[in-house]
Amino acid sequence: MALRQCAARASRLLVHGSRLFSHTASDDTIYALSSGASKAGVAVIRVSGPNCQQIFDRVATGKGHRPAPRAATFASFKHPHTGELLDRGLLLWFPGPKSFTGEDVVELHVHGGTAVVNGVLGALGTLERFRFAERGEFARRAFENDKLDLTSVEGLVDLINAETEAQRRQALRQAGGQLRKQYDRWRQELIESQALVEALIDFGEDENIEDGVYDQGKRLQQSHDR
Repeated sequence: MALRQCAARASRLLVHGSRLFSHTASDDTIYALSSGASKAGVAVIRVSGPNCQQIFDRVATGKGHRPAPRAATFASFKHPHTGELLDRGLLLWFPGPKSFTGEDVVELHVHGGTAVVNGVLGALGTLERFRFAERGEFARRAFENDKLDLTSVEGLVDLINAETEAQRRQALRQAGGQLRKQYDRWRQELIESQALVEALIDFGEDENIEDGVYDQGKRLQQSHDR
């Protein structure tokens, strides 16, 4: 029963993954509002891709200035073509591969008013090879760069949608890799069991091999029953 449940869950993950990650990879730099769309004191705009340098050169105060990695820097944000001041806020840079997506990532923390957010998003859209991110595209790039596996992606989705404490705890464990570790352990046990079965077929008359296969199978079944 546990094996069937495991297989069904893996199948669902693969179907979910094929839908979420159906688009081809791109060298474009993507951006999107990462915080909620409602009015708030602060809005977070995330940018990921190979052309993040353009933000330092053309949008943030200090042409060519690159902030220290993973440190918040106060900056003024201007339109790259008109020079109009759009807002003032915090600028953060996460150089790849040590970032969520594995690429260079920049975050702009601006005031959360509709006009401010739309103004900054519109300005980013005028930069060369910049485009608005498709739904789930940041997670897709993290998956493609081995920052997340499908179980972790599903855990993140569950965490975002969690409404109870139990859902939050379960989603947090899955997003942290607990389910992946379980699958990896089962995979290793199955490989070892397969090796013992093959040894039994090839060298069945040798001593202790049959007992080893039986004991391994019993341990595997007990693990799955839990």
